Amino acid sequence: MKTYKLAIVGATGLVGQTALRVLEEFMLPISEYKLFASSRSAGKTTTFMGKEYQIHELTESSFDEGFDFAIFSAGGDTSTHFSPIAASKGCIVVDNSSAFRMDPNVPLVVPEVNIQDAFSNNGIIANPNCSTIQAVVALKPLDIRYKIRRIVYSTYQAVSGAGQRGIVDLENTSNGLAPVKFPYPIYNNCLPHIDVFTPSGYTKEELKMINETRKILHRPNLRITATTVRVPVLNSHSESINVEFEKPFQLTTVRRVLEHSPGIIVLDKPKNNVYPFATIVSGHNEVFVGRIRRDDSVPNGLNLWVVADNIRKGAATNAVQIVSELIKHDA
Repeated sequence: MKTYKLAIVGATGLVGQTALRVLEEFMLPISEYKLFASSRSAGKTTTFMGKEYQIHELTESSFDEGFDFAIFSAGGDTSTHFSPIAASKGCIVVDNSSAFRMDPNVPLVVPEVNIQDAFSNNGIIANPNCSTIQAVVALKPLDIRYKIRRIVYSTYQAVSGAGQRGIVDLENTSNGLAPVKFPYPIYNNCLPHIDVFTPSGYTKEELKMINETRKILHRPNLRITATTVRVPVLNSHSESINVEFEKPFQLTTVRRVLEHSPGIIVLDKPKNNVYPFATIVSGHNEVFVGRIRRDDSVPNGLNLWVVADNIRKGAATNAVQIVSELIKHDA
């Protein structure tokens, strides 16, 4: 069996560490791993695959030894500088930052939705925003069957989506300390403010969801609006998704379509209070869907409640899945 060499960039961060755990679960045919981070972390060790790995400083010569794949989880500036270098050495980069997502020459990929896009790359593949990933996993099979006309996103996003500083802010502000990451205490609050505000009044996070959904679904003119909210939840994003279709549907068929679509678990028994929520979804790689019901205010309207672990499926797992599919395609 052919084996491959994989680099993890940003191996000490929240997503990087989760990627290591996901790689242990997937057991890909990787013969050699190498872990990179900034100079601050160089020399440290981390346990992975039952052994200790040393963290190496990322430099411009890091990819000279030759890698088949690299998963980048180190922020936009690092990705912008080092991803093209890695790609120039024959390495395929799966990048978790926003640096390349809207580049027309870079595929933006969710394996359950548009894996074919990944096979035509110039050495860089972009991982979408965490809130976009879980949404399109649920929406793609419905778009195929009923053709989406309009989407209204309302998100309830966990503090882990803001990294380690977001997690610290939740803990600190719950103890009366001042926030560091967020503009106001996140404890006991819902903040309708993720990323910076743009002149349109939308935040960059909201525009990411809108533009990334269009690109992934290959629907550049799809009507979408979004409101993204940070909530005092440790991990896993929740989304209320309102969809209007061009074609009529039956709820029983919608449920059946979702139940038989890859990467989706349907939890939808309202009479028994069965629906997805953050604490039961955290630690899983799938996207969970519930509260499936008709929106009678518009023709062919549907409401969905979609929950996923934003560090796993929203970042690390999606990246590992892309690598897995590239390996299968190469076989």
